Amino acid sequence: MNLYMKQKVFSWGDKFTVFDEESQPKYLVKGEVFSLGKKLHIYDTAENQLGFIHQKLLALMPRYFFEQNGTQVAEVNKKIALFRQKYIITPQGWEVDGNFFEHDYTISANGQNIATIKKEWFTFGDAYHINISDDVDELTVLAVVLIIDACNESNNTSSANN
Repeated sequence: MNLYMKQKVFSWGDKFTVFDEESQPKYLVKGEVFSLGKKLHIYDTAENQLGFIHQKLLALMPRYFFEQNGTQVAEVNKKIALFRQKYIITPQGWEVDGNFFEHDYTISANGQNIATIKKEWFTFGDAYHINISDDVDELTVLAVVLIIDACNESNNTSSANN
């Protein structure tokens, strides 16, 4: 299954629309503007909340949690890696390996690729193509992509402030 995630530019806070293979909106993502740490809400197109992402503050490396119906579904931890981006997702046992310069990522479980993420270049706002294996929870994969984007955004913000 394929998803396409496109950031809405010139909006107050983070906003994304996620499209299905037929280019129809499938999910809406809205960030909280005035919050400590990154907080993102994932909705269906009828604006029913499906998931919530929040950042753990005061962590050495970025650490995020994904919840559905008030229950933690996944924890995403960024790891230190030279010229690569690496994330560990528990309890799924997933690993994300990415190219820092190209923003292409692979999610794997037990050595098998379960999703690929490719950032589209030369777009107005961030855009990602997401290819997900059929037997994998697409909402959790979407949460991982949003967390990667949040980590990249914080890297860009901190680099600009130096």
